[in-house]
Amino acid sequence: MTVLPVENVQDYPRPPRLERVTQPLRVVFAGVPVAEAEPGTAWRVLETHHAPTYYLPTEAVLGAALVPVARETFCEWKGRAVYFDLVLNGRRSRHAAWSYPAPTHRFEAIRDHLAFYATSVDAAYVGDIKVVPQPGDFYGGWVTPNLTGKIKGAMGTLHW
Repeated sequence: MTVLPVENVQDYPRPPRLERVTQPLRVVFAGVPVAEAEPGTAWRVLETHHAPTYYLPTEAVLGAALVPVARETFCEWKGRAVYFDLVLNGRRSRHAAWSYPAPTHRFEAIRDHLAFYATSVDAAYVGDIKVVPQPGDFYGGWVTPNLTGKIKGAMGTLHW
């Protein structure tokens, strides 16, 4: 049974911090595990008022299920993000995953890693804990029961 330490999202730093993930991570889509990262191979980004965003190494992801799309966004901390649809078993989840092909120096460790919106997959896990998506559709954080504090994303929280 996975036990995570209590963390208050209001104590996370700004600019964000990058740290290794010590638990296995798993993402399931269309009934298939499309990503499975071993402990110590993934990263998480911690930013004030955000649930952690998890980045899994590309070699841990079923690449055949990823379809690059034209969408791009820019993060002031990490740089330019590119997006992927998940397509598998007759299902498509648009903009389900993203990566930073040329991240800023501070976030170089997440090059060749992918993050998944928990809202866009059937399930995502930290250890054996099924995550809840961060509220809203802008952020891609994974909410686990150990998190306390006010998490951004719900209506009215985008600009505080």
